[in-house]
Amino acid sequence: MVEFRDYQKDIIAKGTEMIRAKGFLYLAMEVRTGKTLTSLGICEQLNVDNVLFLTKKKAMSSIIDDYDNLCPNNFALFVINYESIHKVPNIRWDVIICDEAHSMGAFPKPSNRAKDVKSLIQRNDPHVILMSGTPTPESYSQMYHQVYAIPMNPFSRYQSFYKFAHDWVKVKQRKINGNLINDYSNGLDSITKAMSHHTINYSQKQAGFEVDTREHILRVRMEDKTYALAKRLNKDLVIEGKDEVILADTPVKLMMKLHQIYSGTIKFESGASMIIDMTKANFIRERFKGNKIGIFYKFKEELKAIKQAYGGDVTTELSEFEQTDKSIALQIVSGREGISLRQADALVYYNIDFSATSYWQSRDRMTTRDRLESDVYWIFSEGGIEDDIHKAVSKKKTYTVNYFKKDFVNLLGDRATNPIKKN
Repeated sequence: MVEFRDYQKDIIAKGTEMIRAKGFLYLAMEVRTGKTLTSLGICEQLNVDNVLFLTKKKAMSSIIDDYDNLCPNNFALFVINYESIHKVPNIRWDVIICDEAHSMGAFPKPSNRAKDVKSLIQRNDPHVILMSGTPTPESYSQMYHQVYAIPMNPFSRYQSFYKFAHDWVKVKQRKINGNLINDYSNGLDSITKAMSHHTINYSQKQAGFEVDTREHILRVRMEDKTYALAKRLNKDLVIEGKDEVILADTPVKLMMKLHQIYSGTIKFESGASMIIDMTKANFIRERFKGNKIGIFYKFKEELKAIKQAYGGDVTTELSEFEQTDKSIALQIVSGREGISLRQADALVYYNIDFSATSYWQSRDRMTTRDRLESDVYWIFSEGGIEDDIHKAVSKKKTYTVNYFKKDFVNLLGDRATNPIKKN
């Protein structure tokens, strides 16, 4: 049987009262403070029959373990990943728990995930528990579609995000490819104030621990052909080979292609892809020889490079990682939430994602209440794009094409020809 911590008992009591009065609750509890168990404890107090838990696929087993350890007598739990909502049994759900709820926060139009959850809520009229350590990691505007399906949400009078934005967002206009478009990312902080009556915040510091994540940036000199390819693509915007074409006819495509090239892979216009430089993969293998590590990659071809360098000493399955001495390779977005890599000696990033959410969440995967110190290594190419991305996301800004135009394109010629190691 699980013994709740004192602060969890307090949150369970307060959360139960809030959800009974308001119909829903947002548990904004930081990583490793026990969101899952706390949410299940609230369900136990609600005396309900059926609880549906929506999460990411890799997190499902740990949630089931928490339920088994809690061993509640009064409710059954069904755990499923968001992508499989269409497989949810057609019974009445008394409570729906949405793990990593910020993943429904796309705007101005709702994501398919948000629409699927809305349909579930409309069919069942359940109590709803939303959970995230970072409810609005990039913009307060991300809150609208997380709660828009819940009848008692504080923005329910707005039938669309656009009507909501009229009162709650400072809308700006930006010029992209010569066209003016509305930028809805500047949501007002009054959004969080409106949500405060439905939200319980709890930090690691309040729980009695603070994490010390030490970041190390290691730079490698890629092969000369890689820099030559990047320079040529920037100049011509297209490279035609015998069988394949690399096309970068828009700033977004150029940003993506250079991001791939500087880490040693490329995706062609046909959809095929290939490894062009094994420098990063080989460096990771040699630098961390003898260590059990978690490796985060961005592009699929990078996984092939990692497997080529590691052979049978790397896995993509969490269970195999936990039961063997193998290292694990995870795609950044799919591995950034809901899993624990506490057995890793370090986290190593083959590449870096454009998203600030990915930066802040994935680097905390080794943290536990008993392990507060961890080392994170970023493997950047000398003169590449990764340093610029890191500068943005570490300040909680998503790296966009506007940053790319400002920080990188004008310097590319010098970087590609004479990549200088930064201090």
